[in-house]
Amino acid sequence: MSEFSFGPATGVGSMPGGDAREAAKTVTGSFETFPYLPELPARGPGADMIGRTAGLLVDLYARVEPSGWRIGDRPGRDTRRARAWLGEDLDALEEFTQGYEGPVKVQAVGPWTLAAALELKNGEAALSDPGACRDLAGSLAEGLRAHLADVRRRIPGAQVVLQLDEPSLIAVLRGQIKTASEYRTHRAVDRQLVESTLRDVLGVLGVDGGPAVVHSCAPDVPFALLRRAGADAISFDFSLLTERDDEAIGEAVEAGTKLFAGVVPGVDGTLSDPAGSVMGVRTLWRRLGLNPGSLAESVVVTPSCGLAGASPAYARAALAHCVRAARSLADNPE
Repeated sequence: MSEFSFGPATGVGSMPGGDAREAAKTVTGSFETFPYLPELPARGPGADMIGRTAGLLVDLYARVEPSGWRIGDRPGRDTRRARAWLGEDLDALEEFTQGYEGPVKVQAVGPWTLAAALELKNGEAALSDPGACRDLAGSLAEGLRAHLADVRRRIPGAQVVLQLDEPSLIAVLRGQIKTASEYRTHRAVDRQLVESTLRDVLGVLGVDGGPAVVHSCAPDVPFALLRRAGADAISFDFSLLTERDDEAIGEAVEAGTKLFAGVVPGVDGTLSDPAGSVMGVRTLWRRLGLNPGSLAESVVVTPSCGLAGASPAYARAALAHCVRAARSLADNPE
């Protein structure tokens, strides 16, 4: 996928507020070369990360219980609400991308974070049942296939980029997801199973599809595992990197994996100058002995995580700041 050209900057996914048209207008106006489908969790259950992806599932349905989202037998009000909001968001993005040609990113929760969050009828996470995990991943893949086809139909010039959000992936690998009682944790899932399941879901893009991004704003992102699973790019909170990650990042960059570096804070605060925001990226490049000239083509600048918790004014400023920081990186790689 190395011949694919991402834009220099984009967002992670979520935005504040509940107005789909306003969010789409902001995103497409900020990222003229790499817009994405905004998510607006402030609207409530079904617009949240888990509920939105649950609405994509094929032949599996989920409803809201006091403890969270639970898998049920038939589509109910919560499923219908999730699908209606997604349709509204797609309508808005379609409106503001008329005639656009280039990369467009859509996001969905990955199979392992979904398995950690969705409950079975007994109240335990789907993660507790290998068969349920398998069914969930298969259903997600089918749903994503249809969703990607819909986006391509609505925006004919789009090269659709799929981002899987996996914030719970590390906890799944380490056996840190709590049981319903909260006294114990579910056992760690075998790394090879985690990798093969991710590979199967990312396979919905097909040989001729767009590239795949996996996003995690948790510490200790498993760069090598995600690359083997088929991620063309890895999205992460840059502030959580440590020098322990250096070797894996160096190998990823040299293998052509793109880095979506989350360098702009996701919540309201004072933004530094654009060059200052990417100073850490330049420092990392020097430490790894990588060619500064490869910086702009290897790195996409993003906020550190979603912007759902930000004010609308800050969210707009943060997106514009990502674009300016990316320009600084391209103009002055050293």
